[in-house]
Amino acid sequence: MLPEVVQALEAVPRGNASSPHAEGQRALAALDAARDDAARALGVEPAEIVFTSSGTEAVNLALLGAGRRLPPGASVVTWAAEHQAVLGAVRRLQLEGRRTEILPVGQDGLNSEAHLPNAGLVSTSLANNEVGTIQPRIHAPGALVHLDACQGAQWLDLDLRGIDLASLSGHKLGAGQGGLLFVRSGTRLEPLMYGGPQERGRRAGWEDVRSAVAMATALTICAERREGWSAVVRPLGQRLRRALAAAGGRLTGAERSLPGHASATFSGTRGEDLLLALDLAGLAASSGSACASGSLDPSHVLLAMGFSLEDSLSSLRLTAGWSTTEVDVVRAETVLRSILAPLVRA
Repeated sequence: MLPEVVQALEAVPRGNASSPHAEGQRALAALDAARDDAARALGVEPAEIVFTSSGTEAVNLALLGAGRRLPPGASVVTWAAEHQAVLGAVRRLQLEGRRTEILPVGQDGLNSEAHLPNAGLVSTSLANNEVGTIQPRIHAPGALVHLDACQGAQWLDLDLRGIDLASLSGHKLGAGQGGLLFVRSGTRLEPLMYGGPQERGRRAGWEDVRSAVAMATALTICAERREGWSAVVRPLGQRLRRALAAAGGRLTGAERSLPGHASATFSGTRGEDLLLALDLAGLAASSGSACASGSLDPSHVLLAMGFSLEDSLSSLRLTAGWSTTEVDVVRAETVLRSILAPLVRA
């Protein structure tokens, strides 16, 4: 977590923000302040902010909540390399009888351009969560647009003009917890949970003030520092990519990618074997998505990009963050050279 988040959490009241007593009112004031801060960091109105438990919940609330309100015949459209939270929600809508369309991506992970005449809701990402490819802006006149900004919001400016819904994840931002959904004023959204008026009726249940404060603090810090962070992290990411290539990896993703991302496939190996060897050497890595790193399934992102089943099982992903130092990267280069290269050659 960002140090500023840790400090902010020390002062968060412990009361229930929905209760009328003094402790509850102090918690409500903290929640309202967090909503104001988050809205200011995003350049939107406080009433357009919905705090959630995670980025995954924010994605599901956006797609299921808006998708179930579409008129008959309108399609929900996304791309095959989007996060599993997006694809899972779209498939849920398909099971419910909604029209859906999952479009192909290029070899670099870029979402393909498409003519979307019947689209009622289009979901795209700010950047691909596995290979780091920065996605183009999608223009879908007459359709709602959801932006999955969970990956990349700490590095890229969030211009929400033309965006109706945008989901963010706390742990990606340095908040360590929580999620957030931007819902443009006037966008109809069916809640996933019922039972209370919290979050203006869009998310019933207990309000996690600590997560809201963490999200708002992290968003504020990211808005102030993302440009400087990117300048520092970009050369570190480039060094990691060169180290993966030198160890025998085939780099993945587009030239225009997130600054700290480094991903590659290692033909003839298994991702979990690489992860175990690196972990024993003290280097934390992922095979494909961090959310799915405990799974032995091939990377759906790489499959969508045209990689073979074998290569999609052999992916490795490293990322540098705001706290990564040059010493960390030198250590990673040493580990990759001494541990990974022999495994690949074998």
